[in-house]
Amino acid sequence: MSLTSTLALAAFAEQSNALDLGSGKAPVRLQRSVQLGSGTGAGQADLVWSDRRTIAASGSEDLDLAGVLLDAFGATVTFARIKGLFIAAAESNANDVVIGADATNPWASLLNATGTLTLRPGAACGFLAGDADATAYAVTAGTGDLLQVANSGAGTSVDYDILVIGASA
Repeated sequence: MSLTSTLALAAFAEQSNALDLGSGKAPVRLQRSVQLGSGTGAGQADLVWSDRRTIAASGSEDLDLAGVLLDAFGATVTFARIKGLFIAAAESNANDVVIGADATNPWASLLNATGTLTLRPGAACGFLAGDADATAYAVTAGTGDLLQVANSGAGTSVDYDILVIGASA
């Protein structure tokens, strides 16, 4: 099976101000994108996993990036390196979605062992490792492969979408 993917992040802002005889504008654009071919080296990826998930009130789940998740065709996905990650919390959530800081075997390459990222309702986050980097963000099966996703509060469940792109070696 082959995989081709595009990872992209972009932001644009334009500040403007009325002047006596005209107007001034200061546009700012920051964007990065990378095309990944099929494979496991620099500029390549061979695995993708995505899902829409629900976490019960006050609950959490550990996403095992090495050997438990199933791709769209039912094959087990075992990431050795993560090249891109995108997570979006549903706008209808009442609670936040908290990513990271698993108690045992955390995938610490991105957020360290104790770091977390909080997504308020409707928020999204993503990263891309870059095309020249074969190392990307390492996953260590059995000792550093769990990405925890948690519901920040009681009372209601939370929904989120996730997409992970990476390599098997």
